[in-house]
Amino acid sequence: MKLLKTEFEGLLLIEPDLFEDDRGYFFESYNQKKFNDLGLFFEPAQDNESSSSVNVIRGLHYQLIPKAQAKLIRVISGRIFDVAVDLRKNSPTFGKWFGTELDSASKTQLFIPEGFAHGFSVLSDNAVILYKCDKLYSPEYERGIIYNDLDLNIDWRVEKEKAIVSKKDRGNPLFKNAEMNF
Repeated sequence: MKLLKTEFEGLLLIEPDLFEDDRGYFFESYNQKKFNDLGLFFEPAQDNESSSSVNVIRGLHYQLIPKAQAKLIRVISGRIFDVAVDLRKNSPTFGKWFGTELDSASKTQLFIPEGFAHGFSVLSDNAVILYKCDKLYSPEYERGIIYNDLDLNIDWRVEKEKAIVSKKDRGNPLFKNAEMNF
């Protein structure tokens, strides 16, 4: 297992040790001891799985402190463009976003620490995403940012007229108006 740092403190790509043969493949998507040995201390409390069709955009979602969540994102089938927006006011990357393609072929995962909003767009016909969270879902602390915020200017890699976004996500506030306590 290899951790790859990004320009955002704590935001990591994780390349698993993948074992393949004529039967298929095997890899550990999470091993607490290996994560700890690499300096990543993450203890999942909840697994979430979603299935979405091409052109779906989900996000941008986060939870406020004290229920803020760190997340470990992986794609079980398909391909997505995964996005994390830094909401940590004292961070040099505050208000900036990081995006990367994740797919079921490479098995690369994205670790998102607390203090980031998260979202993704689906680039394949369908995608199944699994994400582990270190804290339970808490509706009273749930917040969001509108996916098409002009100040963030995220390129979701989906044609605007083809984007499929939930009513809830279309109603999220702009970045400059979003509640943040990080």
